[in-house]
Amino acid sequence: MEMALEEINIRNHGDEVLDENYKSIKGRCKYCAKIVSGFHRLKLHLAGIHGNVTPCSEVPTPVKEAFNAEILAKKSFQSSQEISKSIGRFFYEAGIDFDAIRSPSFKRMVKATLSPGQTIKFPSCQELKGWILEDAVKEMRQYVTEIRNSWASTGCSILLDGWIDSDGRNLINILVYCPRGTIYLRSSDISSFSENVDAMLLFFEEVLEEVGVETVVQIVASSTSDWMIEAGQKLMDRCKTVFWSIDASYCMELMLQEVTKIGWIEEALKKTKMLVQFIYSHATVLKLLRDAFPEVELVKSSKIKAIVPFLTLENIVSQKDGLIKMFQSSTWQTSLLASTSEGKRMCEMIKDESFWTEGFMAVKATIPLVEVVKFLNGTNKAQVGFIHDILDQAKETIRKEFKSTRFCHAKIWNAIDDSWNKYLHSPLHDAGYYLNPTFFHSSNWCLNVKISGGLCSCITGMAEDRRIKDLITQQIATFDFLSSKEILSDISPAHWWSKYEVEFPELERLAVRILSQTCDGASHYRLKRRLVETLHRKGRNEIEQQRLSDLVFVHCNLQLQAFDPEGENEIAEDVVDSMDEWIVGKGENLVSENTQLTWMDLDLE
Repeated sequence: MEMALEEINIRNHGDEVLDENYKSIKGRCKYCAKIVSGFHRLKLHLAGIHGNVTPCSEVPTPVKEAFNAEILAKKSFQSSQEISKSIGRFFYEAGIDFDAIRSPSFKRMVKATLSPGQTIKFPSCQELKGWILEDAVKEMRQYVTEIRNSWASTGCSILLDGWIDSDGRNLINILVYCPRGTIYLRSSDISSFSENVDAMLLFFEEVLEEVGVETVVQIVASSTSDWMIEAGQKLMDRCKTVFWSIDASYCMELMLQEVTKIGWIEEALKKTKMLVQFIYSHATVLKLLRDAFPEVELVKSSKIKAIVPFLTLENIVSQKDGLIKMFQSSTWQTSLLASTSEGKRMCEMIKDESFWTEGFMAVKATIPLVEVVKFLNGTNKAQVGFIHDILDQAKETIRKEFKSTRFCHAKIWNAIDDSWNKYLHSPLHDAGYYLNPTFFHSSNWCLNVKISGGLCSCITGMAEDRRIKDLITQQIATFDFLSSKEILSDISPAHWWSKYEVEFPELERLAVRILSQTCDGASHYRLKRRLVETLHRKGRNEIEQQRLSDLVFVHCNLQLQAFDPEGENEIAEDVVDSMDEWIVGKGENLVSENTQLTWMDLDLE
């Protein structure tokens, strides 16, 4: 007799029993009297499913088959749910229009990954914006809560990601960084008060309150506009425990721009650009280039657009001999292009040794700074304890490179220092250097007045009261920095300090909070912005707006979870290819910064 699943009640086939300590309820099989730890395991026992429990040898076949079918059906349902949730996460993270779930090509793509005989039930659009989204929001809120719980010990940095969209609105994303991970908090349209310093100050105070002012160590802004800097200064005056800085990657780009303004460096880049545009604009020369360098592209692609000219200059300088031979070849000399004024000018420039000398020295002046940019973009780890040293190393490398040449490094250093002091430098960077155990045993560990002053500023600002300030000062005087040489390569500087939690508790807490912060801003994560822009357009009812807000929350946080700076991350809009306007000089890049497939026509009704 075949039994329907709904007729199967485990209590008709087993009894409740207390264990010998009367602390837990177990299940006893009515057929073989075996006792197992719970009714779920009893079902497995009766269904004859091998694994963590021995199958029953006395159970009637219809009972066994019914329980087996129930368990398999439940597993199939759970598997189908997990598949639907995974598809939903893909749509939310990538920002893909829900309607794509109906695409035959999408379904064929997914089915092509299945094993023979395996089937899949695709979720509907309604499910993607219904229970699947609700589950994703719930899961993401739990993740965000876990991250927030770590702020009490490590502190956190608020990262501001501001931009002006195609509608002329001034929008801003609020991210929060800590070593456990970076989260998206919310976004705002600040168009109505963006240049009003007092209104911006109130906005920042609201954000601090939302995050928890007692946990915030710094705010990292994305703009060097006067009103933003003034608002930041007023915030520090009003809230002494919070520091203000500018996105380090952005500041490094400004620094490179200032260095590039030095006459001979600017000239070297200008000539290099002319050469590249000439080669890529003429099929004859491009063929010569391909024949001479079959596996080499003169233009170096990068997800960091600002460093492309400098990487390209470095690459061209390294190909000096081959390029000279190319323009000396009979193929070039007999070409029609060689007899034109443009061709002759390029040929003369390639033969001119001063072109290569200036190019070579321009590389020496800029690549150390490019390496700093790559360092900042190449990690999610806390950087406050390293930025001071890595920039000093770049400056020292430049000084050594120019030591025996007619070129002077003083102007380069001045350009670096001007940008550092005007935009980037924070007392946190000095204190981070001072407290970073990586440098304690280094012969280059430099404790000058400026660094000590930065540490004092951090103690004064971050310590809760005078007693704590005095304790930290005493513990710094007692702590033997020079003998503390036990550096473990697999732990962070902040984690290193945890072993002094008992002996130097106040100093340890200060060091952990400082060394747990980033220097880079929100631009580091290259969040897609289209959906956020859609969120701040009017015309939706309250339910639609809340659903879209949930989508943005999940969308941005999934991107942040998945972001891997050490991986490829070669997203199309972020990588500058060999047809960028820097090369061909034909107007604006056709690929905009934030072009991606998204919910362009949100079907939220």
